[in-house]
Amino acid sequence: MAPGLIAYADDRPVGWTRVGPRSSFPGVGGNRALARVLSDDDAAVWWVTCFAVDASYRRSGVGTALLRGAVAFARDHGAKAVQGHPVDVAGLRSTALAGSALYTGTMAMFVAEGFVEEGRTFRTRPVMTLSF
Repeated sequence: MAPGLIAYADDRPVGWTRVGPRSSFPGVGGNRALARVLSDDDAAVWWVTCFAVDASYRRSGVGTALLRGAVAFARDHGAKAVQGHPVDVAGLRSTALAGSALYTGTMAMFVAEGFVEEGRTFRTRPVMTLSF
């Protein structure tokens, strides 16, 4: 089972993410839309599945800190790349979004951390990769 990473503020948990080898997530490997974009099934390619951030800490950098932590954890455990499937907020039709609509992170957050787009499963759903 892939590990979860927790973000703390003043000894209080305020965020969580899950990261692990892409092959350990059946929902990724079995997704036909993702299969059209993903090039290989290399066990050294890791996947960031989702982010959960306490509502009072959203838009404060917790998601970015979790993404950085996930990348560092993956690198420390032999990953050659990390991927994710965030939301391209700029392409959404609605400007009022629930936090749950962004549970996979935002494209802007991934881009700011050096990830590049590999392709899209939908106009607002890029697959992003950071290679080491």
